[in-house]
Amino acid sequence: MQRVILLADMNSFFASCHQAVHPELKDKEVIVAGDPKKRTGIVLAASYPAKALGIKTGMPVWEAKQLCPHGHYFKPEYRLYVDFSTRVLKIMRDITDLVEPFSIDEAFADLSGVLHLWGAPRDIAVILKERIQTEVGVLCSVGIGPNKLIAKMAAGVQKPNGLTILENTDDFKRVFWPRPVRDLFGIGPRYERHLRYFNIHTIGDLAQFPREILKKRWGKNGEMLWLCANGIDYSPVVPTTLDVSKSIGQQRTLPRDLRGFDNIKVVMLELSEMVARRVRRGGYVGRTVTLTLRDTQMRFFSSSHSMFDYTDLGDEIFRTACAILYKHWDESWPVRLVGITLGNLIKRERFQYDMFGDRERQTRLARACDRIKDRFGEKAIMRGVSLTKASINNAHSRE
Repeated sequence: MQRVILLADMNSFFASCHQAVHPELKDKEVIVAGDPKKRTGIVLAASYPAKALGIKTGMPVWEAKQLCPHGHYFKPEYRLYVDFSTRVLKIMRDITDLVEPFSIDEAFADLSGVLHLWGAPRDIAVILKERIQTEVGVLCSVGIGPNKLIAKMAAGVQKPNGLTILENTDDFKRVFWPRPVRDLFGIGPRYERHLRYFNIHTIGDLAQFPREILKKRWGKNGEMLWLCANGIDYSPVVPTTLDVSKSIGQQRTLPRDLRGFDNIKVVMLELSEMVARRVRRGGYVGRTVTLTLRDTQMRFFSSSHSMFDYTDLGDEIFRTACAILYKHWDESWPVRLVGITLGNLIKRERFQYDMFGDRERQTRLARACDRIKDRFGEKAIMRGVSLTKASINNAHSRE
């Protein structure tokens, strides 16, 4: 039996949430952006009337205000977006149990086993779209196809408030093969640039290119590109995909550039403590530390290192991040953003203590600090470095 997969994609989701809360802003220029004073001043989302004036995601706020001086600007409210996303997922789960969140504003649903209850796929999509608009107050575009890839790409054909059904791979080829290869899901500017060397300019060019050459050039990724270009995807809709965290991280955009390892390490230590506290709260331990840095030229650096054993201790996360810093970063380079992530998380069913008890003492100390913070607040107890100028506690910075 051929599968019937639906993807619901909320249109201009962040901006639409604010419009739903403020109905008087329907069909108005609504822009969600960070705070320029905290150097997070870029556009995160814009309503379609704002987009019509040239507002784009990632655009600096000052530029957006030149194009749209009378727009309605909102700071991001992530709790609001999570609440709206949860309401959308609840509506989708009224139709089928097989719902997989793909991002905060997208989710897949496998309709294959419920068609006899609800009718044709188009009828289900119409019901879903009407309920989301009526009960949540946002519009969505829906794509339907025989697999997740085709459903995902179909959802982008008509926006806003669109509905596109591609029943098979022949429909996929008809619609997408003439399009630029960049339009294929998973193709970024880097792949696009490399594919030009092979005279591959459209999705159809990629689909008809020898599979083995792509596999030889990029390994499994090359083969995956060929499969996607041909509309082939066997991945199931997995409702439990978000039940277990894969990683937990924290990052900060700094209000001023930091130079020198001593200053950068202050922020790294504080972020490591935050990450460790969140990991302990979730009952996890992890072993892969990722350090992310961004310089004044907006260039990102990110590198990971896996520890010998799992941990939920800030000091161990910090030491591993420092090893990455010393190996890959020049002390003279200025830093604008710092991020720490602990990945490869598993539930804390075991914890390896050392022979001399140091790890056990650190664990007891960490949990004592957690109890104090739970009762009196995050700043009730902190390290001495948090009193220095480099500390993010003194920087009034933002996540």
